Amino acid sequence: MKNYTITVNGVAYDVTVEEAGAGSAPAAAPKAAPKAAPKAAPKAAAAPAAGAGSIQVKAGAAGKVFKVEASVGQAVKAGDAVVIIEAMKMEIPVVAPEDGTVASIDVTVGQEIAAGAVLATLN
Repeated sequence: MKNYTITVNGVAYDVTVEEAGAGSAPAAAPKAAPKAAPKAAPKAAAAPAAGAGSIQVKAGAAGKVFKVEASVGQAVKAGDAVVIIEAMKMEIPVVAPEDGTVASIDVTVGQEIAAGAVLATLN
């Protein structure tokens, strides 16, 4: 048996994994209990109404918000940087997927983000 601590969305879980022998059926894994309460995420700069924009600008990698390049109401073209994230000591621009107007910025500078997180929305 091996013990692991796995963190999912800021919640740490202690997990025990039992190795099954050759030819034996795997046993059902017990449910893991949270180890600690998750840390509160920083609030968004200007808390937008839910569904503020119909086009989502999503992070391609996990990291930390380094800089917010666009502001609410600003017109952007496809490929324009909206947010810059820092991952593995690299600055990675997250760009507008298509032309539009920034409807919301859903992150703040310094905020930890997961891959696929919605950083902003466009109309």
